[in-house]
Amino acid sequence: MAAAHRILIRLLVPLAAALPLAGCGLQPMYAGGSSGAVAQGLAAVDVPPIEGRAGWLVRNALTDRFGAAGQASPRYRLDVRLDDQLEGLAVLSDDTIGRHRRILRARYQLVDMADGSVLLDATAGSDAGIDVVSSEYATIAAEQTALENLAREVAERIVVQVSLTLRRQS
Repeated sequence: MAAAHRILIRLLVPLAAALPLAGCGLQPMYAGGSSGAVAQGLAAVDVPPIEGRAGWLVRNALTDRFGAAGQASPRYRLDVRLDDQLEGLAVLSDDTIGRHRRILRARYQLVDMADGSVLLDATAGSDAGIDVVSSEYATIAAEQTALENLAREVAERIVVQVSLTLRRQS
């Protein structure tokens, strides 16, 4: 009898722990997979070209994520303006810079192309530290890698906010 009691407890405890979660109101954002409302909304977002190398990187990351659900005729337009800065930090005793900070900020608006209304007006940004080493090539390569990583990170933040906005619309 004790073994049956333990088996029953092992089955009921996880079930009892999951019960409060059922009523919490949380729902998966991408419910329905690629045919869900959010995924279809993301596929209908057009991203016009963004100025500069950082803009090219951010736009590619955005279109990769938005196009994951397939192609749809554009219903929304995402206007993005970037501010890419590289500033020197950590001045060494010989007056050279020992560290750079790369900052990438985006101001973006999600526009409903049917009526021109702005559904989302927000900013996203990230920054990275870069060590300046004796090899100029290595420093430039580190700056480029930082820009690539920042572009992906900023694009991901934009996608999350756009997804939340589209979820509220549906």
